[in-house]
Amino acid sequence: MTRCTAPIRRRRSPWLRALGLPGLVLLALLGQAEEPATHESAQIHVLTVEGAIGPASRDYVLRGIEAAEANGAELLVLRLDTPGGLDASMRDMIKKILNAEVPVATWVGPPGARAASAGTYMLYASHIAAMAPSTNLGAATPVQIGGAGGDSPADRAREALEGDDGADDAENGEDEATAPGPADATSRKVVEDAVAYIRGLAERHGRNADWAERAVRESVSLSASEALDLNVIDFIADDIPSLLEAVHGRELQVAGRMLTLETRNAVISEREPDWRNRFLSVLTNPTVAYLLMMIGIYGLILEGYNPGALVPGVIGGICLLLALYAFQILPVNYAGLALMLLGFALIAVELFVPSLGILGIGGVITVVIGSIILMDSEVPGMGVNTGLIAAMGLASALVFLAIVYLAAKTFRRPRVSGREALIGHHAEAISRFSDGHGRVHLEGEDWSAASEFPIEPGQVVEIEAVDGLVLKVKPLE
Repeated sequence: MTRCTAPIRRRRSPWLRALGLPGLVLLALLGQAEEPATHESAQIHVLTVEGAIGPASRDYVLRGIEAAEANGAELLVLRLDTPGGLDASMRDMIKKILNAEVPVATWVGPPGARAASAGTYMLYASHIAAMAPSTNLGAATPVQIGGAGGDSPADRAREALEGDDGADDAENGEDEATAPGPADATSRKVVEDAVAYIRGLAERHGRNADWAERAVRESVSLSASEALDLNVIDFIADDIPSLLEAVHGRELQVAGRMLTLETRNAVISEREPDWRNRFLSVLTNPTVAYLLMMIGIYGLILEGYNPGALVPGVIGGICLLLALYAFQILPVNYAGLALMLLGFALIAVELFVPSLGILGIGGVITVVIGSIILMDSEVPGMGVNTGLIAAMGLASALVFLAIVYLAAKTFRRPRVSGREALIGHHAEAISRFSDGHGRVHLEGEDWSAASEFPIEPGQVVEIEAVDGLVLKVKPLE
């Protein structure tokens, strides 16, 4: 038997024959359209906060959260490394985190970073709290701005909270019933407010509220492993990808609704500060604000000393306004600012009312003292470098001494204008001096002159003094 090797022909459907090739292409396209669309990868926005928390970091975080909400991000990760900062900026950031429509995960990293003071509050406020190995958090005792001298505000607050110790009272002979002073009462209020605030944040996310209270009252700190054991944080992650892998599938309550995080294979988007935030960060740096104020006031002093110069006045006015804006949002000690203004006033008065340098030297000393206490150095990251203050004080003293030296040297020079400048000049007699009076020719002008000696026309005379419009002369020979 022979095998049939002819090709097998399949019978086409009448519908396919009717549609033809164009119909087949259309059916293929419709079939692709009916297929389910591929799921897009989740977006993870990452913000980085380094250094002291202030107006610049506040603006950066608030705008970053708003951008994450607008773009529908799955999660916002806040990479944190801070020694603390301003209470007002911290509370604004926390308020935004608590009311955000996107979950916020705060990760203290990279290794070696810290979340001290204000950073601890932010960690407790976040939906997810994580730390990298070899990091720490704590020391959350609030610092009063513009407090009195002596012990630090943290020490004064701790003493107020611990109450009077019996042994100390016995040594000092104080009555245990004595009510605490105003400073103790203020410290108590500040610390109690901070305790209630951080406990509320801890209870919101089911974290250790008792340790949070100790961090405020006793300024204690924890390492990352200890924080995980005490239920202060949720995870320890080496980096952000490890954090995203750990939180995948975690359920969170955000803005009144339950969300399940889908962070595996997510796209990480780093959000860098824009030009506006960078400018605000530079402007609100305490050292830069201090320099702007110094340049501004010295510019105005130079403009007053040389009216019409314009350049010192314009530059000084701009710098002074920028400095005043920065001082409005920085922890400024107004006693220090007042001392600096008084010092500048003394320097300005010295330029117009010479006092042999007493006012100027006093002004320089006052400016230096005011500079030292201008910024509340107990607020982390909000102090002015003392080396810069010393350099500015020394430069001011040298400039002032140079001005005094040049002024004294000018006083010793002979007069080159006015009537006194005529003394010692030579003139030519143009008439015979009769009865001791005659006329002389001096530098193109004819003057009335008087002399005790006989003088003939054409004789050269020397001017001894000026009496009104009459020159007192004597023969040169």
